[in-house]
Amino acid sequence: MTTCVCPGSFDPLTLGHLDVIERCAALFDDVVVTVLHNPDKQGTFSADERVDLIERSVAHLDNVRASAYANTLLVDVCRELGAPLVVKGLRGETDFSYETPMATMNRALSGLETVFIPGNPGMDHLSSSLIKQVAGLGGDVTGMVPEPVIGPLLERVGASR
Repeated sequence: MTTCVCPGSFDPLTLGHLDVIERCAALFDDVVVTVLHNPDKQGTFSADERVDLIERSVAHLDNVRASAYANTLLVDVCRELGAPLVVKGLRGETDFSYETPMATMNRALSGLETVFIPGNPGMDHLSSSLIKQVAGLGGDVTGMVPEPVIGPLLERVGASR
């Protein structure tokens, strides 16, 4: 069985994230969507809330689960889960430039390999921070986040549907 980890902050999960997760589910036996968070930083959603939103959004995928880790190296998370592989979605050159040094460091630390999956070009504009900004100013984020995320997101950022 091949297990992969899809790490991120997922604050909140976007349809771009979900696209990458669904593609991983078609390629790997076991996909663990891992919320990595720093408890010293304020997020829109707590780690437990993010895990819940992810689990509700991936309920249609039998081989996907979510978990959260605080102040833990990704290589240690993968070791604990028995995952030899990290999968990251890339929206473009900026993501590649940001992710490559982390992938190289993870490989140097433990031999952990990272696979990059190009994001769906129609979703290049989707980022959690922009979606929160748009929702907070009353914009319609339908088609940007999974349905289970819309209500909690709008409640949290103070906008209404």
